[in-house]
Amino acid sequence: QVQLVESGGALVQPGGSLRLSCLVSGSTYFFAVMGWYRQAPGKQRELVANLNTLGTRNYALSVMGRFTMSTDSSRNMYLQMNNLEPEDTAIYYCNLQTGGKNYWGQGTQVTVSS
Repeated sequence: QVQLVESGGALVQPGGSLRLSCLVSGSTYFFAVMGWYRQAPGKQRELVANLNTLGTRNYALSVMGRFTMSTDSSRNMYLQMNNLEPEDTAIYYCNLQTGGKNYWGQGTQVTVSS
């Protein structure tokens, strides 16, 4: 059973930085797509960044140049968020697609406000 647990969400001022973590447990297949999504109040969940086993990386235009996604050998995921804006306020979810299944974490709240 694959489980994802996020951490690192917080209240931060505009221009600040946060690092989100997603710890992955359980067995996964070789090929996987790992990603971060977010959902702001009243909006649909949207892709922030993803990365697959082959190294292909994608970022949403709104976060390009400010956010960086990384992973480690255990497929734990990290999202370094710099120069945060109020529009980045949302619940952030990590996601793992592997073996034809789709796994989600429980979410972590990021609030950007002065």
